Amino acid sequence: MTGPAEGATEHTTPPRLVIFDMDDVLLRYDVEARRTAMGALAGLSAADVERLVWHSGIEDASDLGQLSPDAYLAAVAGALGVAFGRAEWQRTRALAMTLDPEVLALVPRVSAHVPVALLTNNGHIMREHFDALVPELRTLFGAAMHVACEFGAKKPAPRVYKGVAALYGVAPRDAVMIDDKPANVAGALEAGLRAHRFTAAAELAAFLKAHHILA
Repeated sequence: MTGPAEGATEHTTPPRLVIFDMDDVLLRYDVEARRTAMGALAGLSAADVERLVWHSGIEDASDLGQLSPDAYLAAVAGALGVAFGRAEWQRTRALAMTLDPEVLALVPRVSAHVPVALLTNNGHIMREHFDALVPELRTLFGAAMHVACEFGAKKPAPRVYKGVAALYGVAPRDAVMIDDKPANVAGALEAGLRAHRFTAAAELAAFLKAHHILA
């Protein structure tokens, strides 16, 4: 599902809000590099870290907002058997993130015509570190940078998309979600938003032009 307009035929008016996913849309996210770096702190493999932190449910609990930053870091430290604080989290997260300049260049072109927001499936610890990790995104989005758990769930739960739209005072049908994951695109459509599955900057630009956001 990579066409220019999931739901495009149902909408003829320009949207009033464009919501961008972060990982693998605005930036390239190398989760294996992150797991490798975390494992190196404890003499573990990336597969060990995946099992101990991801498969155990720790990462998901953080993404859902069920763990505070301190509780999340304590859980990871316990799972890995080593000290793991904010410095370790930030360093291992940062090395897995590479901004995509082509996509970033589209954001100010969009925001010149319609408000933009960022919505990512990450826990409160990411919200705490946006400025340190991605100051370039703060410049583009200002205060409109959100983790999904602020809205009581994570993508693809429809309540998340509806919550973001409501926060910015628009009806779901007047908002657009840009996301790389098919399930998250489907969730946005179920919530009544328009949506585009991101694969490349050029296809995203075509989608935005089709919705009369870019000239």
